Amino acid sequence: MQSLRELMKIRAQELLRSGAVDAVLGWKEGELPYDAAPALFRTPEELESLVYDGFCGSNLSKYLLKENKKPGKTLVFLKPCDSYSFNQLLSEGHVDRAKVYAVGVGCEGKIDIRQLRDQGMAGIQAVEEEGENLVVHTLYGTSRCKREDALLVKCQNCKGEALVDYDEYVGEAFAREPEQEARFAPVLSLEGLRPDERFAFWRGKLSHCIRCNACREACPACSCVSCVFDNKRSGVSAKANANDFEENLYHIIRAFHVAGRCTDCGECTRVCPQDIPLHLLNRKLIKDINAFYGEYQAGADTGADLRPPLLSFDREDVEPDVISRREGAEPC
Repeated sequence: MQSLRELMKIRAQELLRSGAVDAVLGWKEGELPYDAAPALFRTPEELESLVYDGFCGSNLSKYLLKENKKPGKTLVFLKPCDSYSFNQLLSEGHVDRAKVYAVGVGCEGKIDIRQLRDQGMAGIQAVEEEGENLVVHTLYGTSRCKREDALLVKCQNCKGEALVDYDEYVGEAFAREPEQEARFAPVLSLEGLRPDERFAFWRGKLSHCIRCNACREACPACSCVSCVFDNKRSGVSAKANANDFEENLYHIIRAFHVAGRCTDCGECTRVCPQDIPLHLLNRKLIKDINAFYGEYQAGADTGADLRPPLLSFDREDVEPDVISRREGAEPC
């Protein structure tokens, strides 16, 4: 029986050879076996290096922002959670649907190498998947753990197996059910702290920021052609912080810029080299939007009549002076 990776490769090669698409957005092996990276393939021969395994956590919809501006049609492989970001970009007019061929692929949840290291597995050389378990080969021997204990943050709260937009599906869908019950538990925990404790938590986490901009570069909601943080006249473009609060300012402003548009794909946390839980800032805003304007999932719908909560007005909307007094409005 052919593997899902083989089926993906064969189908992409067919579409390239037929001229139906001009390029393919997928994943290739990185410097390490567990470091799969986004890649653009332009020939059937290049697709021989296509990979799809437990470490293909990258959300490829982000890379359509650049590729969609080029001539031709691009095939993009989308996991179910990625399709929400893709749909959100369509609804905002950032991507021309006619220039994209979306191929859905099944996902059992992607692995976070940092989760394995946190379990004491140092010097990791390779990771093998054996059903619901992982076999981790290190410089010091072989270890095993349950796959579910090493999932990325975004996979711990999976949106389910359904794709919201795609042209065809390769392989079989995995029977994963949405796991949203614990999604906002960390936010509620932070809201339960005293204001000074919350402040200390975020100051402690954000103080590790090195302003590498990895979160911005990986975030599909960061779709601006020119970012305010690259404007030399803004006063915030420097890599070195002018004071010890500047890195806090950067992330707070970025979180507000994506409010109501963030699909909770978790890319910001996944790519952060300093392990800052940036997704918690986004989930706090998602939680409050749900509380004030009704349940809303960015990227779930699209169309000319779509009116996201923060881009529409209703006379029943809460006013700024009452938000702070509404239940669920505690600062994060």
